[in-house]
Amino acid sequence: MPPCGRTRRGRRSNGCGGKDLNRETRGLAWIHNVNQNTDNLSRAARWSILVTFVVIWYALIQGISHFIFHVMPEPAALPKDLAAHLIFAAICYSLSGRLRSTLPTVAAFVAALNLCNAGKIQFYGTPVMPDDFIALPNLFMLLTGWQLVGASAIVVVPFALLLLMVSWRRRRTWLLLGLYAVAVWGVLYQAGPAVALMDKVFRNSVWNQRGNFESRGVLIHLVQESLRHRLRSGSIPTAAEVEAALAVLRPTAAAASPAAPVGSPPRNVHMIVLESFWDAALLTGSGLSMDPLDPRFRQLWRQAGDSHVLSPIFGGYTANAEFEALCGFPVTENHVYFESGLRNQAPCLPQILQQAGYHGIASHPNVAGFWNRVNAYRRVGFETYWSDRDFVLDDLNGEFLSDASLYRQTMDKIGSRADRDRPVFNFLLTYFGHVDYPLNAPRPKVITTTDKNALLNAYVNLMYYKSRELMDFLEILRQDDPDGLIVLFGDHLPFLGPGFYGYLRSKLLTDNRATMTDRMVYTLTATPLIVIDGRRGPLPLGDVPMYRLPALILHLLGLPGPDTIRLVTPPEGLAVRPLPGMFWVGGDGRQSVCREDQQEQGQCAVTDRWLQALITVSRDLFSGAQFVLKAEHPGE
Repeated sequence: MPPCGRTRRGRRSNGCGGKDLNRETRGLAWIHNVNQNTDNLSRAARWSILVTFVVIWYALIQGISHFIFHVMPEPAALPKDLAAHLIFAAICYSLSGRLRSTLPTVAAFVAALNLCNAGKIQFYGTPVMPDDFIALPNLFMLLTGWQLVGASAIVVVPFALLLLMVSWRRRRTWLLLGLYAVAVWGVLYQAGPAVALMDKVFRNSVWNQRGNFESRGVLIHLVQESLRHRLRSGSIPTAAEVEAALAVLRPTAAAASPAAPVGSPPRNVHMIVLESFWDAALLTGSGLSMDPLDPRFRQLWRQAGDSHVLSPIFGGYTANAEFEALCGFPVTENHVYFESGLRNQAPCLPQILQQAGYHGIASHPNVAGFWNRVNAYRRVGFETYWSDRDFVLDDLNGEFLSDASLYRQTMDKIGSRADRDRPVFNFLLTYFGHVDYPLNAPRPKVITTTDKNALLNAYVNLMYYKSRELMDFLEILRQDDPDGLIVLFGDHLPFLGPGFYGYLRSKLLTDNRATMTDRMVYTLTATPLIVIDGRRGPLPLGDVPMYRLPALILHLLGLPGPDTIRLVTPPEGLAVRPLPGMFWVGGDGRQSVCREDQQEQGQCAVTDRWLQALITVSRDLFSGAQFVLKAEHPGE
């Protein structure tokens, strides 16, 4: 038998795996022939294959989205959405010219975009938005293990296929890329008319983004909202627009309460923002075996009049709650303000207190750059920022440092500083409490429910420990700093399942924001608030929109707030909680919600005029030329 390799005639020997090599060669030849046959098809046949594939794949993905996530466009929107997917596939094919590379790319993008959109709707109640793509780096910072691998694959695989798909060596490809780039530039340049046209054709409801998606489909929705994002980012107010807004705001600002008289030396301020902290006893339909909140907290909260803070967010986006509590202006749109709205150094609470001699310290045991906090904290005036790398991660629940450890380590750090002759603004943002609400072995579950919702069961047990760790800390803090001003509140309601599932049995919310009553909109935003004014004890404050906290703190400290803070005084002493496309109004024992189709009627019209002026000033102050500072302090 001849040795392995080639025979004298140059043919490969059948020995040493020759049969396997021949089989492999035949397989490669078959694939090559299929690809060649596909390329040899007529243009009409190839386009027919592309259209048929997209239709079938689109139907499959929508079926998965519907049966797993219970999310899909309205029946009337399906033809429009399918047409948008076909246009996307046609653009991909024009840049490739090869079905064998176009089809996998289109399949990956269609699956990733539609299923991720459905997942977000189930988690947050809102569809994918342009700001979600800006926030992707933060998502990767939060995930670990298989979750990080899966999320990375969802992003990397479609774009890798796209890069491999494009026929870069074809002159026609570069011509098409140039034409597409010019078309995109033209649409972006005329974003205003484009948004107006799309709103007319595909409709728009600012307060009901899920409804927007359902009436448009995901691709049209993303294009429409991306253009709106472009329009919003480019709409920096002019000096004249700011002056017109100030004319609306100054009358109510003049009626703002003066600062309380200073009767003692400066005192420390402790602001504790509690992740997902909420009164879980309201879940009356879930058969809780006991009240999750510590009885000591119940008693303290009762002394504070069962006050509530009204948050701009639900289930996530804690950075927006931080912005309001620190800067005193409301977040009115569905985007992360730390990421895209806070571009200037501005007179926020840490900066104002710093000018009064305070040392501002922010503590949060998460990745330092999450939600752009490194830049955001610097711009609002914090001198010191302690993140995960500054703490010993000695008591973890899943990936989250316990509140007890955070409290202890932060106070140890503050107590050991050499400059304690300065009062401290101690801003504590807890991490323990993030979904999916894990507990470690020393924290066994003690509460049972009649509800099979795993998230709800995990959450009520987490609140058992979270409230007790808070009260243990408060007892020590009030003893060590009896004159300190303590402000504590929950940042937002917890996520308890898709479609507000955990709240449905207790009839607290419906599964869609569009069908919620006025009371439900209030419930959606309200978390516990306790303000302890030193030796005076807890203050009964009622319902306080979160953006009103800086003005309240400055008032209690006896410090004159800047004119910018006073401008945010609501009209007629009302409590106004803006939300995307609507706002809740409370006062005199009444509450109502002004939605976009009601904002030209009575009190809604007055409040909406004030709110629109406030939005103009906010954009100027935090993203624009800061004409408001020059107008309020001429000559400086």
